[in-house]
Amino acid sequence: MKRRFSALLLALLLICSLCVIPADAAPPADTATILFTHDLHSHFLPQPAEDGGESGGYARLKTAIDREREKNPDALLLDGGDFSIGSLVQTLYTTEAAELRTMGALGYDAATLGNHEFDHTGVGFARMLNAAADSGDPLPALLEANYRPSADNPDKDFIQQAMDHYGVQETMLLERGGITYGIFGLMGVDSDDCAPTSGFALEDAAQSAERCVASLKEQGAELIICLSHSGTNGEAKLSEDEKLAKAVDGIDVIISGHTHTTLTEPIVVNGTYIVSCGPYCRNLGSITLRKYEDGSKELLDYHLTPIDETLPDDPDIAAMVETWKNKVGDTYLSRYGLTYDEVLTTTSFDLDTPVSGVQENNGLGSLVADAFRWAARTLTAEPYEGHTVAVTADGVLRAPLRTGEITTSQAFDVLSMGVGADGTSGFPLVAVYLTGKELKSVAEVDASVTPIMPVAQLYVSGARYSFNTNRMFFNRVYNACLLAGDGTEQEIADDQLYRVVTGMYSAQMLGTVKEKSMGLLSLEPKMADGSPVTDFNDCILYDKDGNEIKEWYALAAYLQTFGGEGVHPSYREPVIKNVSHSWSPAQLLREWNWITWTVVLAALAVILLAVLLVRLILRKVRRKRKKVY
Repeated sequence: MKRRFSALLLALLLICSLCVIPADAAPPADTATILFTHDLHSHFLPQPAEDGGESGGYARLKTAIDREREKNPDALLLDGGDFSIGSLVQTLYTTEAAELRTMGALGYDAATLGNHEFDHTGVGFARMLNAAADSGDPLPALLEANYRPSADNPDKDFIQQAMDHYGVQETMLLERGGITYGIFGLMGVDSDDCAPTSGFALEDAAQSAERCVASLKEQGAELIICLSHSGTNGEAKLSEDEKLAKAVDGIDVIISGHTHTTLTEPIVVNGTYIVSCGPYCRNLGSITLRKYEDGSKELLDYHLTPIDETLPDDPDIAAMVETWKNKVGDTYLSRYGLTYDEVLTTTSFDLDTPVSGVQENNGLGSLVADAFRWAARTLTAEPYEGHTVAVTADGVLRAPLRTGEITTSQAFDVLSMGVGADGTSGFPLVAVYLTGKELKSVAEVDASVTPIMPVAQLYVSGARYSFNTNRMFFNRVYNACLLAGDGTEQEIADDQLYRVVTGMYSAQMLGTVKEKSMGLLSLEPKMADGSPVTDFNDCILYDKDGNEIKEWYALAAYLQTFGGEGVHPSYREPVIKNVSHSWSPAQLLREWNWITWTVVLAALAVILLAVLLVRLILRKVRRKRKKVY
């Protein structure tokens, strides 16, 4: 009897071993797989990666998507916003809607909007929607529940008509593989702040989410997904999507965009899985969940698939991207006498984007600032004889330049943000005037505002300054001077006007310095006659043919001056600002301004008051002791 039982048990074990499901087999029908991206930023083509390989590209992304859907044909494909602005193809945004049409060809089910979808203003966004809808191509659903044209927007009717024409909606139901999904989209607070020209009004995200969740559940949604362009942050009070998950019950998954975060594991808050796969088409994210009748969930799989040179191109998407490239050449680059893949020069070293919050010199920042200053002297229709200082900011430097050949498209990628007064892509250069005292405050913005606002870190051409990070806030700079073309230093006269050249976005941000510094610093951009700037469009620099001098073109033309010799080695380790972390008295005790003196005197007053109080208390104690004895 024991032998028969043992034989039966052995047979059962053998049968079970034959039934083990391989790791890459299709998941059971009661599971949900969601493929996702966010912050694609028009990265149609692969970009050089830091390790020497390549990253991104939609033809390779399509290959990764197809491989995932071979394992699970019912997988959803969703995007968390900022699918536009970041490469030359974005120049077709309002006329061809290349981003949405390519996403349709890639098989996206739905996407939400990011702040960069409004870089061409609300009207440009509307034109893009019309171009997409009129194309007749397959398109992803666009979902947006808390962002709509503001009541005082004069173009609100045109924009709303375009949204209706495309079919933008708050929520959608999608039945796939026996599961009914409820999906909705949200814009975040910081995203809205980053879209000052949208002409849209933001509603509270939590209230909108509660409304959407209730509506979707009433319609029979079994698994609810939020496409959020809000993001996460290591600092809890700034982590908008974590706060959303905590405030609103019933959201199963949040696809979290905007902050360019790469999460190797989901963040779980209040039963909600928050996922991010990183920006620029670097990865395709995938999450697989099983949801039970009691509302509980089980994470079965979560992984990120790198989009790199190991993946072959999908031929159909590759051909589509090539079509867009040709149209860019015909419609945008022709006016500059450049082609998409034209080699401008080479570099023997990497020029990386700045590390956020690290207050140091940066080769790319210095290169761009020098390019602005060179363009302001060389490309403009009206030469300027006086001294020019050029400035660029961390926040506008969007891509590095890797070792090797530098092409037109790569130069554009560095400065791909914005749109000019001419309605075409790329912020133009502007020239404003600041007093010498305000010019010193520009250096102080770099020294003191950067720790609380990293995108405000500045890179300057035509000036040099020194600051110590251990000095008092808003009095960290202890030396500033002009820098002539031959390298000699010249004193800055406080009452004199100096010409400052920068990009349109950075110029507009100068006026916010007073707010960001709590009123301790103030910059008022001026015209050449000293009157305040009322419209920065009046300050745009034009070339001899009457075209706006775009930020990116200033860089591209400057790069061409290096020719076959390549980028000058001085940009490998530039020394334009001297950043000190020393406790040397020679640095800490020199050139105090009223802010430092006020704080020091206040501190001395507090110490003196404390000493007086201690003495008063000691006297009282002594008197009591005398009375006792």
